[in-house]
Amino acid sequence: MFKYIVNKLKKVSTNHIFKQNNIYPDPESEKAIMGSVVYCIHHKEGCQWSDELRKLKAHLNTCKHDAVLCAAQCGAMIPRLLMQDHLRYTCPRRRANCEHCGKEFSGSALEEHQGNCGHEPVYCENKCGAKVQRRHTQQHVQQHCSKRLVPCRHCGQRYTQDTVSAHSALCSRAPVPCPQRCSAAPARDELDAHLRDHCAAGSVACAYRDAGCRFKGTRPALERHSEESTQAHLALVCALAARQARQLEALRGAVARLGASCSGALVWRVPDWAARMAEARAKDGVELVSPAFYTSQYGYKLQASLFLNGNGAGESTHMSVYIKILPGEYDALLRWPFAHTVSFTLFDQSSSPDRACNIVESFVPDPTWKNFQRPSKEPDALGFGFPRFVSHEMLKKRNFVKDDVMFLRVKVDPSKIVAV
Repeated sequence: MFKYIVNKLKKVSTNHIFKQNNIYPDPESEKAIMGSVVYCIHHKEGCQWSDELRKLKAHLNTCKHDAVLCAAQCGAMIPRLLMQDHLRYTCPRRRANCEHCGKEFSGSALEEHQGNCGHEPVYCENKCGAKVQRRHTQQHVQQHCSKRLVPCRHCGQRYTQDTVSAHSALCSRAPVPCPQRCSAAPARDELDAHLRDHCAAGSVACAYRDAGCRFKGTRPALERHSEESTQAHLALVCALAARQARQLEALRGAVARLGASCSGALVWRVPDWAARMAEARAKDGVELVSPAFYTSQYGYKLQASLFLNGNGAGESTHMSVYIKILPGEYDALLRWPFAHTVSFTLFDQSSSPDRACNIVESFVPDPTWKNFQRPSKEPDALGFGFPRFVSHEMLKKRNFVKDDVMFLRVKVDPSKIVAV
């Protein structure tokens, strides 16, 4: 206490040097100091006490803010104000019951027990929102959790418990009743095949419906119909084949017309010349025919033909060329006999165009000749042209054949086209 009093002295003169043996307490001064008003040393902690200095010690014996040894003798210095909380919550030697299981533990054991108590409610680890006692979490996850994975009983795929019902309503492998009300219950993704191929209650058409059979009935009735109608089906198929053959021929003619020239001129490319010449020499009467072409969009239909080894007067020595008049779609509107100048040009494929020497032959049709009258369904076998168009010797001298290809142009004089 004397030290505390000395610390309260405002100032000690540094002009005097005191020796310990020369210091004597002054009764009057000490009395005055002890009677001075002071605040509790725990004033900053919130204690509002203030009184004479001599009463401070007695106050500290009861001050709630003054630290004393833990009542449970854990060794900690605890302010009296916090002693109850310390004994209840933080003292290592306290005794307390677990709020979940009710068992009594010491303070340190309770801290270890908390977070492991099997009776403590915890949220489901699958985040389904449920709270269950820790000891029952595994059972909850396996048997009751709405977020647990369960297999679809139809397709076997795994879904959460709260979505598997919605999946089952749309599952492709779930059985569905047949809309034809037969006894079968096919899987949803097999319903179309069931209706098409297996349903006994549905009405199905005869397999020969495209041929014209109009039967339609149940599958048992269809089987009987198929056995009893073999001859009728055969007749329908034959009629269909005939119709399709006519349609195919018409389509071929339309395609050929679309690809044919309508300018009155045809440049005919004859490939594989050497092989074709060898064939013409080995066999008699080998004829090459060109694609058909027209003098105009609605004009005469023509076709050129070649005998590489010659024909008639040019056989074995010359190449012969002819023009044929074919039956056309617009022959009824054209003027007959055919009376337009026709020219043939064999191109010299010289690398220098200035040195090229083409062979050109032309003729004016004789209106009295049968070849130029309106053709019947079968065209003239030979046509009209030049049996000695070009000799084999001449073919060798010039570049009429180059890279095994020959080019021949057939042209009708457009000034005399009289098609309507």
